[in-house]
Amino acid sequence: MTFRKTALVGASLVFLSAGCATIVNDSHIPLVVSFSDGSIGHCTFKNKRGVWQSEIPTTGVLIRRSDDALFYDCETKNGMASSGSIRSEMEGEKLAASVVFLDLGITDAITDMHRTYQGHIVLPVMTKEAAAQHAAARDEAAKKAAAEEAEARDNYY
Repeated sequence: MTFRKTALVGASLVFLSAGCATIVNDSHIPLVVSFSDGSIGHCTFKNKRGVWQSEIPTTGVLIRRSDDALFYDCETKNGMASSGSIRSEMEGEKLAASVVFLDLGITDAITDMHRTYQGHIVLPVMTKEAAAQHAAARDEAAKKAAAEEAEARDNYY
């Protein structure tokens, strides 16, 4: 009888702890975004989980958590532009809890619920021409990285 109780308690802990960050975190996180010169404008944010648009400055545009960078393309009312990316970071304490509770972070890795972006972001602004060049270089680098990943995957099999 003692073995059954121990097994039941152990199984309960495993099921309750599955996806620790998935249970604790919301799927979307609020970002506070402003321009470095204090101007107002509009931004488009995107990652592999979706695309969001917001007026800037904002006190909390909701962005879906993801393990890839959050790309942004913005324009101020006076014609200046800003584009770039924000690195995705791991909430280590939540992932550590998943590992400790035997989930090994599998559920969180699938849902990206243990990932986050910097909460308050100040975007630099530049002329539209400089921003277009920056965005083109970023897109070219992303295409090159995707092609290298596809080639590595093809060579793996």
